[in-house]
Amino acid sequence: MRLEDVSIESARVIFWGPRAALEVRCPLPGVLRLRHLPALRHTAPGPRELPPKQSWAVLEQRELPLSVRYEEQGRVVVVGTEELSLEVTLARGTWLLRDADGRELARCEDFSGEVFPDYPVDRFRSRLALYAPADEAWLGFGEKVGPLDKRGLHFVFWNTDVMPHHPDTDPLYQSIPFCLGLREGRAWGFFLDESWRMEVDVGAEDASLVQWESAGPELDTYLFAGPLPADVVRRYTALTGRPPLPPLWSLGAQQSRWGYENAKDLRTVIHGYRAHELPLDCVYLDIDYMEAYKVWTWDRTRYPDPAGLAHEAAAQGVRLVTIIDPGVKAEPGYPVYDEALAGDFLVRNDRGSVLLGEVWPKPATFPDFTREAVRVWWGRQHRGFVEAGIAGFWNDMNEPACFTLLNGRETFDINTAPAVHLGKVEGPTLPHDARHGDKRHLEVHNVYALGMVRASYEGQRELAPDKRPFVLTRAGSAGIQRYAAMWTGDNSSYWAHLELSLSMLLGLGLSGVSFTGVDVPGFLGRASGELLVRWMEAGTFYPLLRNHSGKGTPPQEPWRFGEPYLSLTRECLRRRYRLLPTLYSLSHEASVEGLPVMRPLVMYAPGDDEALRTDDTFLFGKDLLVAPVVRQGQRRRLVYLPEGRWLPFFNLAVTEEPIEGGQHVIAEAPLGTVPLWLRAGGALALTEPALHTTTANWSRLTWHLHAAERVEARLYEDAGEGYGDFRLTRLLGVRDGNRFVLERSTEGSLPLARDMETLRIYGLPPPREVVGARSHRLGNGVLELVVEAGWQRLEVVL
Repeated sequence: MRLEDVSIESARVIFWGPRAALEVRCPLPGVLRLRHLPALRHTAPGPRELPPKQSWAVLEQRELPLSVRYEEQGRVVVVGTEELSLEVTLARGTWLLRDADGRELARCEDFSGEVFPDYPVDRFRSRLALYAPADEAWLGFGEKVGPLDKRGLHFVFWNTDVMPHHPDTDPLYQSIPFCLGLREGRAWGFFLDESWRMEVDVGAEDASLVQWESAGPELDTYLFAGPLPADVVRRYTALTGRPPLPPLWSLGAQQSRWGYENAKDLRTVIHGYRAHELPLDCVYLDIDYMEAYKVWTWDRTRYPDPAGLAHEAAAQGVRLVTIIDPGVKAEPGYPVYDEALAGDFLVRNDRGSVLLGEVWPKPATFPDFTREAVRVWWGRQHRGFVEAGIAGFWNDMNEPACFTLLNGRETFDINTAPAVHLGKVEGPTLPHDARHGDKRHLEVHNVYALGMVRASYEGQRELAPDKRPFVLTRAGSAGIQRYAAMWTGDNSSYWAHLELSLSMLLGLGLSGVSFTGVDVPGFLGRASGELLVRWMEAGTFYPLLRNHSGKGTPPQEPWRFGEPYLSLTRECLRRRYRLLPTLYSLSHEASVEGLPVMRPLVMYAPGDDEALRTDDTFLFGKDLLVAPVVRQGQRRRLVYLPEGRWLPFFNLAVTEEPIEGGQHVIAEAPLGTVPLWLRAGGALALTEPALHTTTANWSRLTWHLHAAERVEARLYEDAGEGYGDFRLTRLLGVRDGNRFVLERSTEGSLPLARDMETLRIYGLPPPREVVGARSHRLGNGVLELVVEAGWQRLEVVL
């Protein structure tokens, strides 16, 4: 794609060609925006003028200065910042990206575009090819199947309602075209900020190329400097937004089932949890609570007193979350439909009539969430539910799913209907040519859910300003993390799905989406007691832990499986609640830095090929390595420990002496045992188990520290709800010769809720003296200190 001329401004450079253009900006430190316009001749509003571009994903767009110089007698133009430089070859229109050290990070081999005259609108195809060195790994890509390294795979970005899905199913429910390249221990990032249908070939067709293709007229890309994977994720989430800190209760145990028929069923479930002394914080109501599947209604026969039910559940420490689907039943006299029709809030077909389909309601219409007025209207629909005490909202079927389309009196199955009746349809959704204001569905399909969850989040903020919103979504796109937690959709009770859940959640975390989970122990099929326990062992460390199942499957509440599975599940839940101080602090870290709760080993061992190839083990934060058993019948498993010193901490208790990393070890893991290791220099904050959450200002707290030359830890505390006072505690430990000094510093004005803390320090020889503790004792190689809660400095003389 030949470029001939350059326009230079302080904060942007535009390369012009006969048919194309390339615009370069720097929106954030360490980030370059490259807007490729291969079909400019067909889209430009005027000569040497770029068309306006809307981003649904990007939040912050600063205008940082760029430097420009010419090389090779003007044939190459170098655009630079402190962190990155871009070398653009005019004759080919290609570019090469280097870091501050001059190291090549990425290379564009080609970008091109085509325009196809068509009815009712012209079609586009834009392509970008990146060089993929043989030793480069490609991570991220959002909600995708496969191993951590996606090299050799091909993906489609088109949010799709899939039931059931399998370990090789693509596309799925979310579309996040962001990835990290990793080579020789250095990472960089790539984000294609397009809402159109897209595909990427990650070295499958040509092993030397990663090839992107969009159905839109341009390729708006962002390039991110590293050098570490965590640096790339921080920069990407600075651009697209970071998740808000969730309410504490949403990190507790959640129970759901499509099949709770009425209020009596919900009371029975809550009673079952309490009678079996099982922790529980939340129960979901699926579509059966609605009147004739009409969103924002209650079936008063099944649920005669929603507010009373919510109050009754809250008295037992349980919140209620209702499912909300986007489909609005087309029924005159139904207020939601009447308002949507009167306000012109609905998606229309190509001919301009309101588009009619079927989801659960029939006929169904679809709000157009791309428009602010529609989002405001939808957000205010939450009022009656919020006033009734509903604590959160579960946005489902928001790809958007559509089982059939209706044309007058005729019904057409989406998979078989002739295009002349419906326009092109891909999967169970709306036609490509459906109209969302001045846009077509082909352009905004992937951001439909983003608009819906934004409406829900902002509606809750308006209606209940003293509480934190909770939204759970199935579909999404880049930026979804700003508004919602997400789960991976309709999985099955297969061991393969348990194992797959780890790489899927790790991929989402690398793509900026931290608050994630899966249906435990599978939405479809029949789970065994063994599968339930093993899935709960892994799910203890998911950011979101929800037991969910579908109609036509056996109930999956833990007591349904009998002993020993009930007791083993109870122990998993108790561990989950002990972990809440650490999980809550990691959730806060995600809200300020964008780093996920679940992290792949390679995030902190980027040059370690074994860590890169490890998909069934992960880090909970930075320092706790989790290696759940994911195979049926296994009672031991092989685990890779990266470089460092690791303390066996199975089931959150010390079991053996520390061992050196950089090797594989065999972990004995009978049913009920989760292999865990605590990194030297790391720490965990644990509390006592409880039947439900109350506050994140912990009244009982124990620190577990694995001593090293340097120890770092953080603990975030607040009320667990709302936006009041907080306290952020940091620990810094330094071992220098025969002294280990640990200092505590704090930010915030939240008063302490405890008088004392306990510190358990592992990896130190017997002390000769301890200064600053109320008491201390040594047992089994563990130094246990009891300190005043407001302590500032401890010194251990060895």
